[in-house]
Amino acid sequence: MKFTLSNLGKWTIAQCLFLFGIVRQARKAALKKEHVLAVYFHNPTKWEFESSVRWLTSKQFSFISPDDLLLISQKKRSFPKGAVLLTVDDGWKSNEENIVDVANEYKVPVTIFVSTDPVENGNYWWPKVLKLPKNSSFNIPSVQQLKKVPNDERINLINKIPPIKEREAMDIQQIKRISKSEFVHIGAHTHTHPILPNCTYEQVYEELHLSKQKLEEWTGKNVISFAYPNGDYTQREINLLRELNYQMAFTCEPAGITSSTLALPFQIPRFAFLEGASMAENICRIMGIWQPLRDKFRGKLFDRSVNYREYKYQNNSA
Repeated sequence: MKFTLSNLGKWTIAQCLFLFGIVRQARKAALKKEHVLAVYFHNPTKWEFESSVRWLTSKQFSFISPDDLLLISQKKRSFPKGAVLLTVDDGWKSNEENIVDVANEYKVPVTIFVSTDPVENGNYWWPKVLKLPKNSSFNIPSVQQLKKVPNDERINLINKIPPIKEREAMDIQQIKRISKSEFVHIGAHTHTHPILPNCTYEQVYEELHLSKQKLEEWTGKNVISFAYPNGDYTQREINLLRELNYQMAFTCEPAGITSSTLALPFQIPRFAFLEGASMAENICRIMGIWQPLRDKFRGKLFDRSVNYREYKYQNNSA
């Protein structure tokens, strides 16, 4: 845990959730109900990922893969109780050591959703913005602001920033190597990691098609799963994913996977693991407690209801 006032306050709240039995109740319910807890990481330390696997294992949770989830959705396999689906977004260089090595050691399946352009070229677009000095003369908007502008405008602004020399993403050889593990499943995460609703139809098609094509060439395996960058998508993206023979897609909506959820295979929810937060907070996140409680609190504090569909789904594109 990074020792900040924010993390300390959240750790205290998480400890209260443990103390009052809320975490225990959520864990018991998850072990009894027919639903799956899908969790997504980005670039965790080895300690963070291994601690999560060890805690879940010690509490009698089982682990499934997207292939298992597909069989469940097709009713070729019974719906499990106490199941967890571990996923990782982007394809960071350290994922091989911090995630794949752990998955192999504990024999648990993990899905890594890979953006293919960073694999080929080394870096993601948003760290370039985050690493700019505060007194920079480039006059680049914040990452959050860039996520809201048309894709061409974002690209033009990002191209003004000098490239980062140190590689951040896995390279092609790493992708080939980790894909050989029986516990690693590779999914697509677009080619350049844009915010898809900000793209043109042609751009979205190319992002979805190219990432799938390259990953299948590198791994020699079919790519059936996809994760929306930043969790943003519209009906247009769902339609294109179907057209390109993807079987499922994952969102950032904080909810468990149920039989009714699987009726919408391109809108599968996941709970977020927050790197740098306390393990206590992240256990609350994995159990599906943290984000709903946070949103309920925010709703009461700011006198507005929180609709989980504002976790990115936009129904305004053809």
